[in-house]
Amino acid sequence: MSNKEHRLGVSEVNLVVRHLKLETAENDSVAKAVADIDEIYGLDSVSFDEKSHVLNVAYDATRICIDCVEEVLEKYQVQISHDWWTHFKEGYYRFVDDNIKENAKTEPWSCHGNVNQAPKRKK
Repeated sequence: MSNKEHRLGVSEVNLVVRHLKLETAENDSVAKAVADIDEIYGLDSVSFDEKSHVLNVAYDATRICIDCVEEVLEKYQVQISHDWWTHFKEGYYRFVDDNIKENAKTEPWSCHGNVNQAPKRKK
């Protein structure tokens, strides 16, 4: 575990980092979208690299998912790249986000029980 402090609502255990390539868009609309994404509860960080047109997002996958980020991008008419690699990553990100969210809801199990409550031996 690192000693980095995260924003409110972000657990390091469920923290994921996503990189989405964006289509060329006006810098003003991308800046507004990034500012709006930055306000989402459960988001740890967001940045946009203008040279490579890549949006970098880190968030708690139990609180939000890649679809939440894409909704904000659509609101500002910023499109995600239509290349096969970005499309493949989007599908993978959705799968992992759903898996993390479902695992967080599931009650942990073990066949050994609680160590502090070991069964008593019969005499």
